[in-house]
Order: sequence, then structure tokens, then C-alpha cells
Amino acid sequence: MEVGELLNYKPPQALKRPGNAGDDAEEDEHEKHKKMRKIARAKANQMVRPPSPTPSVQTLDEISEEERQEILKFVETEQTEGEVIDETAIKRIILNFEKRSLKNREMRIKFPDAPEKFMESEVELHEILQEMRVLSTAPDYYPLLVKLRIVPSILELLSHDNSDVAVAALDLLQELTDIDILNESEEGAEALIDALFEHQVIALLVQNLERLDEAVKEEADGVHNTLAIIENLTELRPETCNEAQKQGLLQWLLKRLKLKAPFDVNKLYASELLSILLQDNNGNRNALGELDGIDTLLQQLAFYKRHDPSTTEEHELMENLFNCLCSALMVSANRERFLRGEGLQLMNLMLREKKTSRNGSLKVLDYAMAGPQGKDNCNKFVDILGLRTIFPLFMKTPRKNRKKVLSAEEHEEHVTSIIASMLRNCRGSQRQRLISKFTENDHEKVDRLMELHFKYLEKVEALDETLDDNEENPDANYLKRLEGGLFTLQLVDYIVVEVCAAGPPSIKQRVMQILNLRGGSVKTIRHVMREYAGNLGDEGDQEWRDQEQQHILHLVDKF
Repeated sequence: MEVGELLNYKPPQALKRPGNAGDDAEEDEHEKHKKMRKIARAKANQMVRPPSPTPSVQTLDEISEEERQEILKFVETEQTEGEVIDETAIKRIILNFEKRSLKNREMRIKFPDAPEKFMESEVELHEILQEMRVLSTAPDYYPLLVKLRIVPSILELLSHDNSDVAVAALDLLQELTDIDILNESEEGAEALIDALFEHQVIALLVQNLERLDEAVKEEADGVHNTLAIIENLTELRPETCNEAQKQGLLQWLLKRLKLKAPFDVNKLYASELLSILLQDNNGNRNALGELDGIDTLLQQLAFYKRHDPSTTEEHELMENLFNCLCSALMVSANRERFLRGEGLQLMNLMLREKKTSRNGSLKVLDYAMAGPQGKDNCNKFVDILGLRTIFPLFMKTPRKNRKKVLSAEEHEEHVTSIIASMLRNCRGSQRQRLISKFTENDHEKVDRLMELHFKYLEKVEALDETLDDNEENPDANYLKRLEGGLFTLQLVDYIVVEVCAAGPPSIKQRVMQILNLRGGSVKTIRHVMREYAGNLGDEGDQEWRDQEQQHILHLVDKF
């Protein structure tokens, strides 16, 4: 079709069914519009490309801006020209929906055992639910939707006997709660979300999840849309996360992760949503532990001990599972469950296998062993010969691993944090085994420690030169410095003063020798440690922090 013909084409003002025409005429009309939209899209795509010397495109360049906009407008809108979403149109759509919903209900009551009698009303109800997706293009009118009591009517359809209708209702809800659309109108978003929560949306969605069969493609899409609705709600109302535990969402997500089926997008989405629900929420973390969630996560991760994920999506699933485990380990009761569930042994094996899962396992060990609650895990890690695994990683940072990986800085931070946690928490023979590692092979570990000390000291000094003296908010500068390498420097220097105090004199002599050789200073290490002692954060209780502060200052005085 030539461009001239395309521009002369005018879409009909409204799509009406011909009075006496049969199904064929209707199909022809539909096919014609489909074809026109396809051609218009192709032509419009050509127009937005840079002009080329071919004659056909030269004629396209001659089209006026007004004509170009007209074509693009036709391409972008599926509705026919003249159909605008306003208050009248919305009321008409909703009235139509309520009529069809009522008719379907009546027909089902009247002919409960004769599906052929109520099937037509069901098809009509399904069609109007599809048409209602246009309502999501006008978020400013959401308060009107709420006023017309559309929310309870849609939620009611989630328990409809025909799962196709329930899935169509989910599709509509997902469109209405799309985060980008809700951000366009604050008032509309508030009104819609208030109405959804007023009618127990999370409880209804979870109940509906139980009956959807993911072996059916449409119902699997319904599960995906349900998870999308919940994610949208958590983004706008973080307190939604508190509902997860009460309404049984956590149980469903764990059950979905345990499902023995090939990897699919819904499993990925379930892991993503679980990660969101556990973020900064101790209630959900505790609930996860009580539901044997730690064991579930460890079982799912065990597969990646000897296998790398085969796709980027599966890699994302693995990362989400590691993140869930790290979040859960922020609660001390879950660290005990992790220890009992042989989580340390699994992470240790992952480190030895050198697969992609090594990065995640390093992070998990860091979380499991940190702080006073990590004491049992630290001692157990030494018992299962974890020192043989962690020190080679300390001595040499892996240059490059496959796919998405930790940076060298992140790797060094996690390894030094694990060693610092063991020095802080290990006692008796385990501590002796740890200290003796620093005298092996002519103090090579001490040499590596000092190498890291100078590396991160240079980073911090370079950063300090770029920072302004922010007297109003000194915490902001301190946080930037921590992110820029100060945190790892503090961990390295903590290990230095700890092994110098607890180990044989040869360790201290080696440290002093390297400091003198490279023009370093004992004062620098003391200063870093004093700053660290004054900013221990909120780990442990006040009594533990006071003891730790005194211990660090005592080590500094001895150094």
C-alpha cells in the first residue's frame, strides 16, 4: 500500500456490529483493521528512521509534521478516533460490567447444571473485563472507580467458578495497579490502594493462588500477575510486607520454591518477592525460620554446589535465594537453624567447588558469622576445616569469574570480615589454630594483610581529598568513606592488632618491618582503630558494644 493511500484512510468513528451481518462480515471487519494497524506501524517505523537515498523514503520525508503525528497517533492508540476516556465513558463501561456480571450470576444460579445456558454470559463477562483494561490509562479517575464500588466487584470475581474469569480479573487488577500508572496520580493511587486493602486484597489473592493450576498456561500467567500485584502494592505501601505472614503468602512462596518442576519465570518471581518481603522486616524473617524456610533455601541452593545456572534468569534466581538467606540470618534464631541445617558445610563445599555459587556462599558466611550471635558458627567453621578454604581466598582474590560476580573489593571485604569475625568469636583451640595460620610459610598471611592495609589506606586517603568538610552532616561523609574502602581498612587493621597481641612476637616484628619498609606508621593503624571503636554501629546489645570498644582500645594501647 502506498503512503498516499495510507494517509487517505480514515478509521470509522466507532466500531459497531452490523445489524444483519453474520460472523464472516464481523471477522472481515476485524481483519481489515488489524491489517491497517500493521501497515500503519510499518510505515510509521520507517518515518522515524533517518532519511536514506532510496526514492520511497524520500517521498516519506516530504510528509508534513501534522500528517506524521496523525499516523503515529493512529498507531499508538488501539481505540478508534473520537473515543476518549472521560467520566461518562467510565460510567458507561462500569454499568456495562455490572450488568454482565449480574446476568452471569443469575444464569449460574438459574441453570447450575447446564453450562451451555450460562456460557454466553460468561464469554460476555470475560470480554468486558478485557475492555476494562482501558481504565488503567486514566489513573486520575481512580477515585471515581472507587466511588462506583468497582473494587469489591472485581475482587469478587477472583473466586469465580470459571478460572478464565478469575484470571481476566487478575489481569485487570495488575494493569490498574501498575507502578508507573499509579505514579502518574497520587490521589488516584491512594484511593485505589485504600479500597483494595479495605477489602482484604492480599488474603483474597493468596486464596486464589491456591486454586490456580500452573500446568495451564493462562493460569500460570494468572499466578505471575498475582505476584506482580503484590509487588506493586509493597512498593507503594511497604507495610504490605507485614500482611505476608498473616495471610499465608510466605507459606505459599516457600511451597512454590520447593515445587519439583523445571525452572520457570514464576519460580524466579517467587524468589524475588520473598527477597522483598524479608528486607528490613524481622517479623517475616522470624516467620520464615518457623516455617523451616532456612532448610528450604539451603535445599534449593544445594543444586548450585556443583552446577552453574544455565541462563541469566536462573542466575538471578540463585542470587535471590542467597539474598533471602542473608536477610534471614540477620535474626539470631535463624543462625542457629542455619547451623543445625548444616548450612556452614554447604557454603564451605561451594567455596571449594569454584562454581558461580562461590560468590553468594562467601556473602552468606559473612552474615552467619558476624557479631556476637555468630559465635557458634565461627567455632564450627574452624571445626569443619573452613580455614583451609577461606585462607587461599584471602591470599589471592579471584581475578574474574563467570557471569555476574563480586568485584575484587567486595570479595576482599567479605573474606576479611569472616576472618575478623572468627578472631572476635573463637576461643580455645579454635582460636589457636586461627592465630597459627599467620605464622605459616614465613608469615605470608601477614605480608598479605599489610598489602591490603596499604591498598585500602591509599583508597581512603584519595577519597578524603575529594570530600568537603560537611560539619552539618558528618555522618554522610563517614558513610561515603566506609563505602569507599574505610570499612575494609578497619577490618584489616583489626586483624593486624588482634594477631599482633595474641600471636608470637615474630608477627609484630614482621608488621613493623613492612611498615618501616613502605614508610607506613603505627599511628595510622591506631587512628583507624580508634575511629572504628567509636563507630561500632548497632550490632549486638549495648553491653556487648561497650565490651568490644574497651577490647579494641586495649589492643590499640598494646600495639
